[in-house]
Amino acid sequence: MASLTSLPHSPPSVSRSSRTTCAIMCLRPSKIHTVTTKSPERFRSGKLSLVTRSALDEVSVANPPPPPPPSSSEPKPELIASLKLKLLSAVSGLNRGLAANEGDLQKADAAAKEIEDIGGLVDLSVDLDKLQGKWKLIYSSAFSSRTLGGSRPGPPTRRLLPLTLGQVFQRIDVVSKDFDNIVELELGVPWPLPPAELTATLAHKFELIGSAKIKIAFEKTTVKASGNLSQLPPFEIPRIPDALRPPSNTGSGEFEVTYLDADTRITRGDRDELRVFVIA
Repeated sequence: MASLTSLPHSPPSVSRSSRTTCAIMCLRPSKIHTVTTKSPERFRSGKLSLVTRSALDEVSVANPPPPPPPSSSEPKPELIASLKLKLLSAVSGLNRGLAANEGDLQKADAAAKEIEDIGGLVDLSVDLDKLQGKWKLIYSSAFSSRTLGGSRPGPPTRRLLPLTLGQVFQRIDVVSKDFDNIVELELGVPWPLPPAELTATLAHKFELIGSAKIKIAFEKTTVKASGNLSQLPPFEIPRIPDALRPPSNTGSGEFEVTYLDADTRITRGDRDELRVFVIA
């Protein structure tokens, strides 16, 4: 080891202590350690390499910084769960909207808007897979018109025809673009025969026409008997020719998905129809 006298002369303005401090600071400017050797005499003996080695030994690897807290703009799961419970309470007992009055419609609409505001905009170009599956309709504001067509003309319930509306589902396949409305119906027949249970499947194809808007095009209606008549084969109802189809029933429609997560979906139709679905 060279002695201090053999080391090259430093500029007059820089002392030994300054050179030592500079060596330590240059090792890791962001984390400087004060280094004290066991024998101060070794500084005077010219063994400056001990200072460098000691500085390296003292430098520790800093732990990675903790992840940033969740953004305040992200909805809290507890709040979403509370708002969904509020919406379910608002539509419960309304028979999917068939028993809703004007006050019920306003209450359900206000509860849905709270979730829509907190959930933010839906982007189906990213979350299309969330549509996949079979969804159960628990509320439609259009059913308050007391027809099975909602805001569009449809068969009346328990008026001209002895029809009782059962469960209503939507079955969506995002790969094949199939969009089926499945309606369970009970058709009254003369006593003493039991009511006929039917399942009508209204097949559609769908396409995205916006980040959250869907357009569906009607293809066919298939009816299958269930219950005591389940052995009967399904049959297809002939489609009304387009020339004879009323303007209000063109066979297609549009709606916007205003809220979507793993188990709840809210949509608003092209005729201001509010629908609420839960995963089946």
